[in-house]
Amino acid sequence: MLSKSSIRNVLLACVVSVGLLTNVAPASSSVDQHDGWLRLAHLSPNTPAVDVYLYDFGNPKAEVVLHHVSYGTVSPFLPTRAGTYTVAMRAAGAPAKSAPVLSTAIHVVAGQAYTVAGMGPKDGLRLVVLPDDLSAPAGHSMVQVIQASMRQPKVTVRTQNHLFGRNLPFASATRFQSLSKGSYVVRARGQTESATRKVELRSGSIHTLVILDTTKKLKIVNLTDAVGSKVVPATAPATGFGGTAPVPGRPLLPWAFMIGAGLLLMAGGLVSLRRGRQMRPHEG
Repeated sequence: MLSKSSIRNVLLACVVSVGLLTNVAPASSSVDQHDGWLRLAHLSPNTPAVDVYLYDFGNPKAEVVLHHVSYGTVSPFLPTRAGTYTVAMRAAGAPAKSAPVLSTAIHVVAGQAYTVAGMGPKDGLRLVVLPDDLSAPAGHSMVQVIQASMRQPKVTVRTQNHLFGRNLPFASATRFQSLSKGSYVVRARGQTESATRKVELRSGSIHTLVILDTTKKLKIVNLTDAVGSKVVPATAPATGFGGTAPVPGRPLLPWAFMIGAGLLLMAGGLVSLRRGRQMRPHEG
């Protein structure tokens, strides 16, 4: 028979388990003060899928490999120790020791975030290092636009009252711009196509809006780089918006509820069992 203290301990364990799992921070928040963040992107519409490698400078062993990354794919932010690295792109499925199609060096500074993107047309493909902002004024959000549409070589991006950029050329990026928190309808207009997207800007959040080609029209993708007042890039929302690159792990929250519910059911069963034994007539 379980004692009252045993049942109480089981219930306490359930509460603690649910509390710990539902307050899991983004993976990148576990990095120390010597780390920065790095994400990799394929933003060249007519370039086939590639494998992307990240090397510690001078070390032939790859730190990270993303396979079959196609146009429109952006990786999550990867916690990266401060230092110098090489990013290399190879044709999808090419041997790891084959000569890369493209490579570039990047110096990661502790506490800073960067996007390394393959941009431009296939015959003029280049790797571009874009610094990502990590902070926003109170009550405001910081927003950047990357123009990755080749079918519409010049695109104007704006809200009703704010112009991000007029006639932004293909394979370009704006600086980060401050907007008051709130709900906005963003419109991207090319010469023959346009797209709109509603974007919610929270206080202290950082966003990258990417303009992409689809089979029929433009598309605006909203990447949430950081949320709230945390100086930590967010990894969960909108970290991959196309292609077949590896998808980051599923959020822990649904599993937290499942585990917590299971523990609570187990505890409830133990309580019911104890009550049943108390009510059962003595045998013999």
